[in-house]
Amino acid sequence: MTPAADLAPRVLVPLAIRGEPPAWGQVVHALQGQSMGTTWSVRCVGPAALRLDAIEAVIAATLNDVIAQMSHWEASSALSRFNVAPPGHVQSLPAGFATVMDAALRVATASDGAYDPGAGELVALWGFGPAWLRPRHDEPGFALPTEAQIAAAQRDWRTLRWDAHQRRLTQPGGVRLDLSAIAKGHAVDRVSDALAECGLPDHLVEIGGELRGAGLKPDGQPWWVDLEPPTPDCGLPPTRLALHGLAIATSGDYRRCFTTADGRRLPHTLDPRSGRPITHGMASVSVVHDSAMWADAWSTALTVLGHEAGLALAQAQGLAALLVWREADGRFAEAWTPALQELAL
Repeated sequence: MTPAADLAPRVLVPLAIRGEPPAWGQVVHALQGQSMGTTWSVRCVGPAALRLDAIEAVIAATLNDVIAQMSHWEASSALSRFNVAPPGHVQSLPAGFATVMDAALRVATASDGAYDPGAGELVALWGFGPAWLRPRHDEPGFALPTEAQIAAAQRDWRTLRWDAHQRRLTQPGGVRLDLSAIAKGHAVDRVSDALAECGLPDHLVEIGGELRGAGLKPDGQPWWVDLEPPTPDCGLPPTRLALHGLAIATSGDYRRCFTTADGRRLPHTLDPRSGRPITHGMASVSVVHDSAMWADAWSTALTVLGHEAGLALAQAQGLAALLVWREADGRFAEAWTPALQELAL
């Protein structure tokens, strides 16, 4: 197959460019670090003498707040406390957690459970959760789950009682939340909002590959990013996106996977409906949205659904999405939704 880099790129731009370029003399500052089990990076436009230590402290505080609310790796987080609560326990959620929970349940409903915020027990069973809960898939002691274990781990997310007005969530008993497929996108949005509140409206935020761009660079250009192909020689032209008031999230089976003892390659993406990793050949799904949180959740749901059902749902929801899958002969094929095609030059 032809390397993607040898093909002319497709270019996507927002439907409208708003705002003026930064004032003369502004420069692009770069910050980076680690959080939420991954890396983060920020590019922001500001005066040459901008106090980067203060900005980094704001970013760290924002990410730590997301962890304290929604990490399933931290036993003391609000999410972890809900996961071990007895049946009938009613928990008041902080604002960020409530925002994510409401969005997660909406995507779960629209996708008929292809995305399921209550699949935490399944995630742990397949070795993708914290080691203190169950052995990780890459650690001694891990064994592929049995049919009985899978059936026992499956929970019906619809038993969760959510009062959006009061921000109260009721534990029906045994439901373990896992918001890792949406909380990272929420964290991107939170950092972007925090930078704007600090007087830095022109910035690019990236956490674990999910991105959101706002404003413009000093030269008046938007923040250009290239979508990651499933393989360097996938044979599909590269896609370049101007992140100006837009976010993008990508899910796929090429990012994280593990090989079983009998040589099977299983992605980390689980289908909560079957209780097993997906096997339908969906390679990647990229969703462009004005919110990284929604892009994050939708990219996961569409990946689980596969290219036919995923494309149908993306079109029904008016999502700007690029779906890439493997054909039976090993070649890659793709589909663009009408909303994404509207962004193409």
